[in-house]
Amino acid sequence: MSNPLNDLVNLFYPNLCLLCGQPLVRNERFFCLFCHCTLPKTNYHFNKGNPAWDLFAGFTPVNEVTSYLFFERQGKTQQLIHALKYYGHKELAAYLGRMAAQELKKDGFYASVDVLLPIPLHPKKEKKRGYNQSAWIAQGFTDVYGCLPETQRIKRITDTQSQTQKSIFDRHVNVENIFTVTDPDYFVGKHILLIDDVLTTGATISSCIEALWTIPDVTISIFTLSIARDY
Repeated sequence: MSNPLNDLVNLFYPNLCLLCGQPLVRNERFFCLFCHCTLPKTNYHFNKGNPAWDLFAGFTPVNEVTSYLFFERQGKTQQLIHALKYYGHKELAAYLGRMAAQELKKDGFYASVDVLLPIPLHPKKEKKRGYNQSAWIAQGFTDVYGCLPETQRIKRITDTQSQTQKSIFDRHVNVENIFTVTDPDYFVGKHILLIDDVLTTGATISSCIEALWTIPDVTISIFTLSIARDY
């Protein structure tokens, strides 16, 4: 049942779509139905040998890999990523994570995952931002898959420089040995789903895998909210 007071408030102060600026109608959240339907989805999970999976093919524990949206400069996904990463829309991260997880679970993806592991930020960066956007994406997965995000047993121990202007080689050098696993026994025999916001060269996620892959009988899958199409 609608709330007359909310309807009156929305008449004069409507919520606007983050992507096109049009007023949102009832049951729309963050973006309108048109923008929802025109999001640039990759559908990579229908193809194991997809471009996201190829970035991690050299790691034997890696199982399933997908990215949900294509990231293009000035595109819709960039608007969403910037909103959740730099403008405090952490609930948007959970919403998008939930939306992706619902589609992936329906198609049987990540069915055997035990642990959600959002890629950690360095404590200094997380304190400055106020939250880890990947942890909020993981929260959306929790709502669908039921697994809780693990945010304490792996740490980012080095505050690296921005990757934005670096070459592929320099990106990998920049993130060498930046993670440490504080409780490796916890992960023994588990299927871990690494979660991040944007995938470009895979350097940061690869560094995280290297911190995990010596753990006995570990399986690793990867989800990123987006993948850079034009890097």
